[in-house]
Amino acid sequence: MIRFENVGLRYGMGPEILRDISFQIPAGSFQFLSGPSGAGKTTLLRLLFLSLAPTRGLITIFGKDRALIGRRELPHIRRKIGVVFQDFRLLEHMTTYENVALPLRVRGRDEASYRGDVTELLKWVGLGERLNAHPPVLSGGEKQRAAIARALIEQPDILLADEPTGNVDPPLARRLLRLFIELNRSGTAVLIATHDLNLMDQVDARRLVLADGRLTVHD
Repeated sequence: MIRFENVGLRYGMGPEILRDISFQIPAGSFQFLSGPSGAGKTTLLRLLFLSLAPTRGLITIFGKDRALIGRRELPHIRRKIGVVFQDFRLLEHMTTYENVALPLRVRGRDEASYRGDVTELLKWVGLGERLNAHPPVLSGGEKQRAAIARALIEQPDILLADEPTGNVDPPLARRLLRLFIELNRSGTAVLIATHDLNLMDQVDARRLVLADGRLTVHD
């Protein structure tokens, strides 16, 4: 679904942050993206989500050259990519239900058409009893699961998760990992950016290792 060929990225006239990055994300695949802090994992995720454009190289996404995707088409492509941000990005004045439903509401969908889907999804991530709670009263793990639900509500083809277990204890990290595995078994491609070696050791999955601006793929 996504292919990088000799992709490089620099800001302004500075040195390249990413150099000669080449890899692909097949449909229905599961992989980890790892590397030391500051290696550029979040930057690579931004390239995958199309919120950054590469300085050089080719990115092909769903059969389209990233450089040829216009502004009008960009939102449609992005709806195929779910993102779980490291800082959750939940709106504190909205309930859990409202936060998860927001992408559909922004698109102009009538609430009656999605109310059941949002409720079922929140039950699936273990937040069935927290529909009407606001983010300030949610635990870190609950916020993370709400963020996952919001990323999934548009049924994306691929889910990108940036350090999804970074702020939770090991038992909850394992529970979140099981959610990602179950999601992948349903057909969604999953890429998890993490520095948690214990988490990665629990799944026999492909590893993309980023270090010194270069990417090594371990199948």
